Amino acid sequence: MIKFSLTLISSIIIVLGLNNFFGGPKNAGAAPPELVITPFAGPDVTPSPACLAVAATGEVFVGVDMIGSLGKDPDKGRILKLVDKNNDGKMDEHTEFAMVDNPRGIIASGDQVFVLHTTFSKETRKATGMDLVVLDDKNNDGKADGPARPLIQNLSNTKYIQERGTDHATNGIRLGIDGWIYIAVGDFGFHDAVDRSGKKMTMLGGGIVRVRPNGTEMEVYTHGTRNVYDVAIDPYMNIFTRENTNDGGGWNVRFSHHVQSGEYGYPLLFQNFTDEMLPALADLGGGSGTGALYMSEDTWPEKYNNVPMMADWGRSMLYIHRVTPDGPSFTQKEEDFIKLPQITDLDVDGSGRLYLAAWDGAGYSGNPSKGYVVRAVPTNWAYKAFPNVTKASVTQLAAMLKSESAVARLTASQELLNRPAKEAADAALKIAADAKLPLYSRVAGIFTYAQAAGADGIQALVQFTKEDAIREFALKALADRKDYVQNVPSEPFLAGLKDPSVRVQAAAIIGLGRLGRTDAAKALLQTKVPASFVAPAKGTEGPHATPNSAIVLPHLAVQALANLKAVDACVAAIGTENSSLALWALRYMHDKKSVDGLVYFYEQSKDENLRKQILITMARLYREEASYDASWWWGTRPDSHGPYYKAILWKSSPAIASFLIGEWEKAPAANKSFFVDLNARHRMEIPAFGTEEKAIAKNEPKIDLEKIKNQKGQVGKSSIEDVLLAIAKLPGDPVKGKALFSRQGCVACHSISKGEEMKGPFMGQIGSIMNREQIAESILKPDASISQGFATVMITAKKDQTYMGFVTSETATRVVLRNIAGEVFNIKTSDILSRKEMENSMMPAGLANSLSYEELASLVTFLSQQKK
Repeated sequence: MIKFSLTLISSIIIVLGLNNFFGGPKNAGAAPPELVITPFAGPDVTPSPACLAVAATGEVFVGVDMIGSLGKDPDKGRILKLVDKNNDGKMDEHTEFAMVDNPRGIIASGDQVFVLHTTFSKETRKATGMDLVVLDDKNNDGKADGPARPLIQNLSNTKYIQERGTDHATNGIRLGIDGWIYIAVGDFGFHDAVDRSGKKMTMLGGGIVRVRPNGTEMEVYTHGTRNVYDVAIDPYMNIFTRENTNDGGGWNVRFSHHVQSGEYGYPLLFQNFTDEMLPALADLGGGSGTGALYMSEDTWPEKYNNVPMMADWGRSMLYIHRVTPDGPSFTQKEEDFIKLPQITDLDVDGSGRLYLAAWDGAGYSGNPSKGYVVRAVPTNWAYKAFPNVTKASVTQLAAMLKSESAVARLTASQELLNRPAKEAADAALKIAADAKLPLYSRVAGIFTYAQAAGADGIQALVQFTKEDAIREFALKALADRKDYVQNVPSEPFLAGLKDPSVRVQAAAIIGLGRLGRTDAAKALLQTKVPASFVAPAKGTEGPHATPNSAIVLPHLAVQALANLKAVDACVAAIGTENSSLALWALRYMHDKKSVDGLVYFYEQSKDENLRKQILITMARLYREEASYDASWWWGTRPDSHGPYYKAILWKSSPAIASFLIGEWEKAPAANKSFFVDLNARHRMEIPAFGTEEKAIAKNEPKIDLEKIKNQKGQVGKSSIEDVLLAIAKLPGDPVKGKALFSRQGCVACHSISKGEEMKGPFMGQIGSIMNREQIAESILKPDASISQGFATVMITAKKDQTYMGFVTSETATRVVLRNIAGEVFNIKTSDILSRKEMENSMMPAGLANSLSYEELASLVTFLSQQKK
């Protein structure tokens, strides 16, 4: 279903056995005492629930996915509509709303249901891509009225969905109060996605994309994430995500605040170019982030309200992140909240009922007898019906924008947009202008007004920029729709750059980038660059998951300047007080004028520090990223050196090389190493500077796994069931377990710490993802389910060469493969004739046969303590 960090073997539920949960005690230790959790629907109705959404009025839409993340066969997915008619917390009836494969995200809004899912060819039965679609149910019979209407097509990489499944594809969707649908894109990225206006867009790697509910105005919101499954959006349009780890490659599960236009660094910047990216708010170790929700409902206790709630499939936990404003961003503190076995998604209705989906051991390809949905409500909660907004007047809908419930405000806003535009705009404008109302109500009013009034609302929004309390949101609304920005004046944004509020400054910077006027470049260049703008020292990894609010504004300014293609302004600023920001921005402007300007100022300047920074900028410009054609993907462990993955030369590369070589030749012997380091850091591969070869992986002493598995101890003489029962009662000695990890040959395929060479599945985080019984069963039955990204690969290459093992690293030009004996092979991609993932695990069964129960318990205990 999604990118999981390690193998799922056991179908044992981590916290609540399904038999105990359905019909068992109300809370069963799954949630804090302030909540009551009840079973809503079991696996007989909702097996393998990959996603869910709840209508404001309480109808639950569940995406059943019997293909899972690695399955390839179609016609196994569906959207179910579940209804609790008597409001007792249990489903009373259900209908099959629509048949869709691999449902990954759902939004229920009025009589429309938006779904993100994989598409298949009826003829070939192969995946053809992913689409965001909308289905109507105007007669409210619980079934879609007809075929889905595509909003965006080709929203993932077809080649890799066919080859791997939907594990790194495009995922959750959520509607913001600004009326945009926000889409979590996995690092498959996409090529030539097309919206209903015919606009095409390509994105290399992951991030967040957004689109209007009518399928137009598709655009990238943020970029540089690994495998985000869902987004949480607060009432003020702050967006939060919890990502997935890259299995020991340095990018752990992380909690991030997404600022529009931000670059988040995966996989090209987060190690060696951290000065150029926005960092996450926290590195959370192992796990696998899934569904997300910002809870903002007045029916919930203050303790658990107004917080992002983030699901983690690997940890079987719903977390709360306490976010605290920090300049234009936040800091956070993570808290355990609700334990649920392999939780996949969550959503809340207008009456305050929270619904959560549990995958519950359904494996990588779905399971007809695993998975369920539960309901959670506060202990003192009493049902209060959510109104039928289609029957409400415009006045009543406007009053709902004052509600303390985010669901109520969003629902009212969407319904107002169905009413006569002038009536809706006038009603929303009154809410936006009422200074006595809470900020969340005024924000809802501003965004509703902006949508209803369109270009006619610009003047009123400009007036709102004169009021301190709502200036930030007025600026956001003014620049929100590129269809209207030609009529939006620059002055409010230029004034916003000098506002005392850094959040207003951020909105102004983003807005100027969206207005598209190069005359704003001079003002943007005045954004101060903090002392924290420092490239990591050679051989060190930069702080890519440490909050750094000071870097946000200059980062956004650089993104805006690059969007404006403000080459002339940036070149003119070289050597001035704005030089640092200008040179930073020029790193992304592959233009002959950039190169000529850099050379000119280098030759004119006597400031050695400035000349050094110009050389660095020239090195960054020597190559550029090749256009993405979706014929390749960087895999689960891409080379993360950066700054490019598939780097190519461009028309000014020869001039840059000539200039740099000339300066190297003139440099004294003591300074020549600077150019060598520059060449290695930016991977220019200019022969004159020499190359700095580093072994990607080294061979280790061979381990005789056959000898190990043929020894018969207590484990080898017993059934798996008896072994599992026995070690469940034994605590084990982790010190002995560590020794056994080496003695039993585990080190041939597994690393245990980040500093080691990466091999097969990373064991340094397994304890935060699997319990002791799951770990034991994965050792005893390695073929039961193969960890995603670590299938055995068979490569056939030129000169009759055949290789089989784990892919431990790959670049656009080379694949590094390690076999079961620990031998390492560097294979040029140009030599590869075929590459195929095998269905069986490379890890042989029987490696624990020689062990006693106590020894196996010790090995399992040692592994269960690995939670880095």
